[in-house]
This record gives sequence, structure tokens and C-alpha cells, in this order.
Amino acid sequence: MNAIPLPQFRVFTGEQVHAVVREHRSAVLDTVEAAYRAHHAGRTVNPESQFLRFPDGRSNRIIALPAHIDADADDVGNSITGIKWISSFPENIAHGMPRASAVLILNDPVTGYPMACMEASIISAARTAASAISALRCLVGREPKTSRAVRVAFVGAGLIARHVADGLPLARVPIERVILHDLNETYAAMLAGRIQSQLGYAVETAASLEQAIRQADVVVFTTTASVPYVDNPDWFSHCPVVLHLSLRDLAPSVILEAHNVVDDIEHCLRAMTSLHRAEMATGHRRFVTTSLPHLLSGGDAPARDRPIVFSPFGMGILDIAVGRWVYDRLAAQQAPIPRFFYDMQRA
Repeated sequence: MNAIPLPQFRVFTGEQVHAVVREHRSAVLDTVEAAYRAHHAGRTVNPESQFLRFPDGRSNRIIALPAHIDADADDVGNSITGIKWISSFPENIAHGMPRASAVLILNDPVTGYPMACMEASIISAARTAASAISALRCLVGREPKTSRAVRVAFVGAGLIARHVADGLPLARVPIERVILHDLNETYAAMLAGRIQSQLGYAVETAASLEQAIRQADVVVFTTTASVPYVDNPDWFSHCPVVLHLSLRDLAPSVILEAHNVVDDIEHCLRAMTSLHRAEMATGHRRFVTTSLPHLLSGGDAPARDRPIVFSPFGMGILDIAVGRWVYDRLAAQQAPIPRFFYDMQRA
């Protein structure tokens, strides 16, 4: 029997993760799209996310996302397994802190031993942004008329909006201007300054939510909303592409007037998302048109005769794929923790 290497365990900080993700956004996008294609090909295991809620009735929660991606060939050493443990404590925002914090554990594909732990709120934001940019490329970037510059509106100006904005140059879509709307004017001003200085896009703020939506060809929802508050389908009568990243902003009346694109239908139609509410209101799922993994595998995009709403629930396979990509870039320069696994004698 061939001996296998003794397990080693490495820890990567948020600073390390941020540095490698920031410098290689295109590679992160490629990694996310490869994970989606693996999912479409049936080479993934992505159980339902498990929500830990607290008895005080507040909106705080911690979510576990276990996942596995099989290798392309019969090489177990190239498969990926892990779990993201991400908390959402909305009251953090009032203290000037991000709402979400997370860690990611990767497991060795041969022994099953944990091989790495890394700060994962950056990974989570980066893979969410990559999903949005991938959808934008599939839904807008393929169109012959994309030589016309588009207007992109952000509803919500927090961390996810920042990551999506940073990824816009990868979308293969010319940007005329960016429109911002946030209930907190300070957040909107900060994001506006960042977009103007780092990306060079023209930026303006919208006085109202309706104005932001009606002026935009692409609308990006990145809020912390827990219940729908946008309930007028007429606001979308100009048929924009809506990247509904926060999942709970749109009322069923808006969902049912749109072509709906998901990352995975079973995941998206649960946990009281807007799509889940639409299913409960209608008793069916026929309003779901297609999925991003299908589009990335050669499927046709929906017609532009209606608004198109992309709702990604956020799959654990994306986190572990990006996490493994980060690990492969950093492991050689990060020594394992000595004696993390202490008693390694079977008998």
C-alpha cells in the first residue's frame, strides 16, 4: 500500500485572501464559471444551506454551506470538498461593520482531513460578484447591440455592490454611466467616489428608487432587505436586466412579469426569497425560464421582450471552488501550523 502524506493544516487571513482576489478578478470569474459548468454536468454535490437562527426572534443568522466538486477525470486528488460558515448580523451595520463574516474550511480529497481555514467574507463577496458579472455577460454581452453603452443602477451601496462594481470591466459591456441609490447617502457617496476614481465611470445618484430603476438598462440589487418592497411591474416596463443578488427585494407581481434566471432552482425557491413567494402565490414554478449554468453550457438566453431577473441563491460550490483557487495560489508561501493534528497513531 502506498503511503500518503501526513495531513497539514494552513490558515489564511483576510488580508492574504483580499490581495490575491483583488489582483486576479478575471481568474476568479473563470473559476466561478467552471464551477457552474461542473454543476450543469452533474459533477457537484450541493446540499441545501442550513440556517441557524436564534430564539430572540431577531434577523441574526449563521448559515452552513457544505459542497463538493468532482474532478474532470478519475483523479480524486483534484476534487474539491469544503464548507462555508457565514454569519449575517444586520445590526453590525449600525456600528460601521460589515453585516456578514465568514470562514471557509477545505478538506483534503484523499484523507478527508481539514487542510485549510481561510477568511471567507471576501471569497463570498467575490464569488457573488463573479456570478453577477457572468450573468451580465450571458444576458447582455452576447447581444449584437451591446456596442451601445448601458446604464447600470445599484440599489444598495455596500460591500457586495463594491465588488460587483469592481468587476464591471470584465462584463464585456460598455458602460455609459452608473446610477446609485441607497437609503444611506453616505454609503452612496463613498461608492460613487470609488467608482469614479478607480474605474473612471460617470456616476450619479438617483433621488428615488423608481428613478434609479427606470433610468437603468441593468439594475443590481444588493440590499439587506428581508421582505419585498418593490411591487410595481411598470417600473420595469423598459425590460432591463435585473441582477437580484439580495433575493428578497421584488414582490411576486414583479417576478411573474419577468423571465427568471436562477443558479439552481431548488436552492432559489426556498427561504422566503422573492421566487419562493412567487411559487407560494401561484402554486407552480413555470415562471423560472432557465439557469446560469445552462447558459454557460451553451443554452440560449431569454428573449428581451420582458425584464430578465437573475436571482442567484449563492451556492457552496462557488465558495469552495474559489477557496481552492486561493489555496493553490498561497499554500507554497504559507507554512502549515505545526502539530495541528496531534495524535496521528491509529492504534
